[in-house]
Amino acid sequence: MKNKLSVVKIGGNVIEDEKALAIFLTAFAKLEGLKILVHGGGKLATQLATKLGIESKMIDGRRITDAETVDIITMVYGGLANKKIVAQLQAKNINAIGLSGADGDSIQAHKRPVKEIDYGFVGDIDGVNSDLISNLLSINLTPIFCALSHDGAGQLLNTNADTIASEIAIGMASTYETTLYYCFEKKGVLLDISDDNSVVKNINTDTYKELLSEGVIADGMLPKLHNCFHALNNTVEKVCLGDVTMLGKNTELFTTLTL
Repeated sequence: MKNKLSVVKIGGNVIEDEKALAIFLTAFAKLEGLKILVHGGGKLATQLATKLGIESKMIDGRRITDAETVDIITMVYGGLANKKIVAQLQAKNINAIGLSGADGDSIQAHKRPVKEIDYGFVGDIDGVNSDLISNLLSINLTPIFCALSHDGAGQLLNTNADTIASEIAIGMASTYETTLYYCFEKKGVLLDISDDNSVVKNINTDTYKELLSEGVIADGMLPKLHNCFHALNNTVEKVCLGDVTMLGKNTELFTTLTL
């Protein structure tokens, strides 16, 4: 019988809002069993870059990560955002430990090859050190991962937090009964973007294809759902999308994805 493990990815809009973050961390702290948190912090990084007079370059919503930007996101993701979360969880009696992918060689990646666009120092993940993460969990530490990986040759790489969450869940699925949660400001996948309660509660492979063809799943939700099904196709038990209430026991209004 495998132990249960929850891998939770928190959206950037929650991190920026102190009240929303406090509500989320209270719910995360109450989540039963072993757990891992993954976060980004893109808008905070943009704010700091602006204060320092460094231009943030985006293409189709994706950050171009030059050498200056790597320094900024390391300060924000691995420093400010990560340590604030860790400190607040300690106050809630969760013995959290903040990590980047370089710490303990936990997330290995390579620099994304240049095709039509040069994204700079952006990482595509090669592997997750599941033994290290299991060891941390075994001594009652709760890993808090920021959106940084490394290439093994001394270079930190900006890495999509949704992808990190998916790859960590996959890496842990052989040892634990793993559920992956994508926690953001919406209640789940919505049939009508203007109606917060129009949640599609259950999506499987066939439903997914139908929603794609109908244009219900589009834009920013496409890469998120891709990560969801990538995890499911690699032995992750279940994936859930929704707002903070899905981490509690008293709501059914969120999206659950299965094969």
